[in-house]
Amino acid sequence: MQSVAKGSVMKDVDGSRQRNASQSGGSQSWHIITSEYPPQSGGVSDYTRGVAAGLASRGDEVHVWCTGQVPSEAEAAGVTVHRELGKISPADLDRVGLQLDRFPAPRRILVQWVPHGYGYRSMNVAFCWWLRNRAVRSGDRVEIMVHEPYLPFGKGSPRQSAVAAVHRLMTMILLRAAERVWMSIPHWEGTWRPYALGRRIPFQWLPIPSNIPVTHDPGRVADVRRRYAPDGRMLLGHFGTFGWPITSVLEPILIAQARQPVRQTILLMGIGSEEYRDSLIRKNPQLAQMIEATGPLTAKELSCHVAACDLLIQPYPDGVSSRRTSVMIGLCHGKPIISNIGPLSEPFWPETQALALASLEHPDSYLSLLKQLTTDAGERARMAAAARDLYQERFDISHTIEALRKPECQSDRQSDRVCAS
Repeated sequence: MQSVAKGSVMKDVDGSRQRNASQSGGSQSWHIITSEYPPQSGGVSDYTRGVAAGLASRGDEVHVWCTGQVPSEAEAAGVTVHRELGKISPADLDRVGLQLDRFPAPRRILVQWVPHGYGYRSMNVAFCWWLRNRAVRSGDRVEIMVHEPYLPFGKGSPRQSAVAAVHRLMTMILLRAAERVWMSIPHWEGTWRPYALGRRIPFQWLPIPSNIPVTHDPGRVADVRRRYAPDGRMLLGHFGTFGWPITSVLEPILIAQARQPVRQTILLMGIGSEEYRDSLIRKNPQLAQMIEATGPLTAKELSCHVAACDLLIQPYPDGVSSRRTSVMIGLCHGKPIISNIGPLSEPFWPETQALALASLEHPDSYLSLLKQLTTDAGERARMAAAARDLYQERFDISHTIEALRKPECQSDRQSDRVCAS
C-alpha cells in the first residue's frame, strides 16, 4: 500500500480544504469503487485504472476500492488500491465503510456501475443500500458512472425479467444516493432518469477512451504485416471478444468479403478469436487460407497488430457508440473503420466522416464500402487522419479527467435542488 502524499486530504481533518480544492480546480481526493480492476481483465477494469492514473497525474489523491488479489506491477504514483471488497457482502461493506470513515468527510465516491459486476447474481441490492447510507448518514458525495444500465424486460426467460425488475429497484436506490450521474453514452440518461422519480440530478456524458495506448514500433508492425499480409495484400482486421451478439452480425460480412476476388487476409484479434475462427472454418472450410486469428494479445502487441491493419471491420448490433472500446482503439490508432448506425449510436457519427457507415439491414452496403475502400488508398488516408482528429477532439482520456475535475456546483440534500451543470 502506498503512503499518503504530503498535504493530502488525510491531513485535512475538517475536510474544508478538500471542498475548496475541488472548487478551485486544485488537488482533489477520490474514492473509486469498482467491481473489477487489474489484473482482472475487462473493459471496466482497464477503464478504471486509466481514470485513476489520469486523476493522479493531475496531483489528485486516488483510492481504488475493489476485489481481487494484489498484482505484480506497481500502481501509478498517487494511486492506492484497497482490495477489500471481498465478495461485496454486507460484512465486507461494513468493513470497507469503517475504513472509509478514517478519511475526512465528505468523501467523494465514484462508482463504476455495471449491475452484473457486484455479485449476488447481479442483484446486490445491499450494495446499493450501502451507497445510499454512505450519502445520507455519512454525508459522502456519491457519483455513479453508468457503463451498463440494466437488463431489458421481455428478451429472455422469466428469471431474466425478474432480474430486470430487481435492477430497476437498484437503480432507484442508487439515484437516491447519487449527486451526479455520468454515462458512457447519452442514451443511458433516458433509461435511468425516470427512476429518479422527479429528483433533479445532473446527468453528463463521459465517453469511454481507448484502453490500448499507441505503441510506436514500426519494426514490430512490419513483422505483423509480413506474417499475415505478405506480397502487399490487404490486411482487414476485427478486434473484439467474439460474443454471439457481435458475431451474429460479423459472420455474414466476413463470409461474403472472403469470397471477393481481392488479395486479402482477414485478421481476427483478441480473446476468443481463435475459437471463433475454428468454428467459422468448420462451417466454411474454404475460408481457412484467408482468415487468421491472434488469440489474446498484450496491450503492446494488440497496438502493433491494429496498426498493421489497412482497415477495420467493426459492426455492432446496436450501432457504433462511444461505449465501444473496440472502435475507440481503432480511432486512437488512426485506422479507417467500417461500422454502422444503430439505436444506441450518438447522432454525431455521420457528421464526423471519420468512419464509413454501412447498414446492417442491407448487408450488401458493407461489401460495397469494403470494395470501395480496399481500392482507394487516398480515401483510407483521409479517414485515418479524420479518425485521429476525432479521437483527440472528443475521446482522449484527458477529456474524461477534465470533466471529472471540473469545479462542481453544490447540491442541497434536503430539497434536491441542483444548480445548472
